[in-house]
Amino acid sequence: MRSTTVCYGAHMGKTVFISGAAQGIGRATATLFASHGWTVGAYDLSDKFDWAENTGILTGHLDVTDPQSWSDALSDFLTRAGKPLDALVNNAGILYGGPFAVDGSYEKDSALVDVNVKGVLYGARAAYPYLAENKGSTLVNVASAAEIYGTPDMAVYSATKFAVRGITEALELEWADQGITVRSVMPLYVRTGMLDGVETSGTKRMGVKLTAEDIASAIVDATVKPNKFVTKVHHPVGLRTKLMYLSSHFSPDWLARFANSKLTSDRKIHI
Repeated sequence: MRSTTVCYGAHMGKTVFISGAAQGIGRATATLFASHGWTVGAYDLSDKFDWAENTGILTGHLDVTDPQSWSDALSDFLTRAGKPLDALVNNAGILYGGPFAVDGSYEKDSALVDVNVKGVLYGARAAYPYLAENKGSTLVNVASAAEIYGTPDMAVYSATKFAVRGITEALELEWADQGITVRSVMPLYVRTGMLDGVETSGTKRMGVKLTAEDIASAIVDATVKPNKFVTKVHHPVGLRTKLMYLSSHFSPDWLARFANSKLTSDRKIHI
């Protein structure tokens, strides 16, 4: 993991609220922020927070699909922290893998939209009054490389992450003059429980290389590092994701489609 101690040090004592933080990327992110002096709120639908005992991390319940739960959780965290909100990380997410028409269902599709899209919208809306009161605050949405080009065998998940990309880009422009920075983090496949039992052509071809700690580092960087030259809204994580992201901007549509098919599908695709 890269060392960014000098950058983090300037932000000691600030607050961050993280959704979906009981395990995986959320847990790693909470731990990393806390290790650099932030007051951390780790909230989740799960109550498996044994790891947070004696860490100073504040934990609690959050159902990201319920607006009232968002309101209650943020109020609870900020009351306990006794400080204004400096950053919100919309991390909670779910997925299912497999052919859309075979392994999907109306119920699964609805669940993904509820958590991955509505959860991000509700989080942004609930946090806005607190972020707007604190100039220099940040919203980070955890997106995915699946938002670069539609991903076969993860069609619904990919669609939800396209939505997160749109939300991020729109709010980055809307909220800029209020001093709120809005960013997204875009990882490829990550070794967390969310991929347990999931095997697609993409995971087999490219492997599951990134760790939760890799993504946590990128989230913290997106939160605290100032833009020196050009505003960087999206933060791809890992070399392959960065190459995919960059190539999507310069490749013609037919080439992007063909390249993506070779990376994520074992089907015969013609140019």
